[in-house]
Amino acid sequence: MLESLEKMLAAGKDSAMLRFGLGKGYLDAGDAPSAAFHLRRCVEQDPGYSAAWKLLGKAHQASGDTASARLAWERGLVAARQRGDKQAEKEMQVFLRKLDRG
Repeated sequence: MLESLEKMLAAGKDSAMLRFGLGKGYLDAGDAPSAAFHLRRCVEQDPGYSAAWKLLGKAHQASGDTASARLAWERGLVAARQRGDKQAEKEMQVFLRKLDRG
């Protein structure tokens, strides 16, 4: 799957959805830095993509960068509220509470 998505990207078919797919694929494969790279590009293209913010936070957390994870989830909460994405909002609130507890 990742290979076909990378081929689409190389062919110039860049989009927020493609970047989200790449980010999720790399995160699922355990490559948090590559996941974070693509998810950052995703939210640059679509700042309201709350699911991407959620995964970006997870990628940063998996890389040990809790400050960046917090920032991504905080920005994701704003996006989720603007879009009415209650599920993503609830999940990111839980992630932030867990960070606060250490």
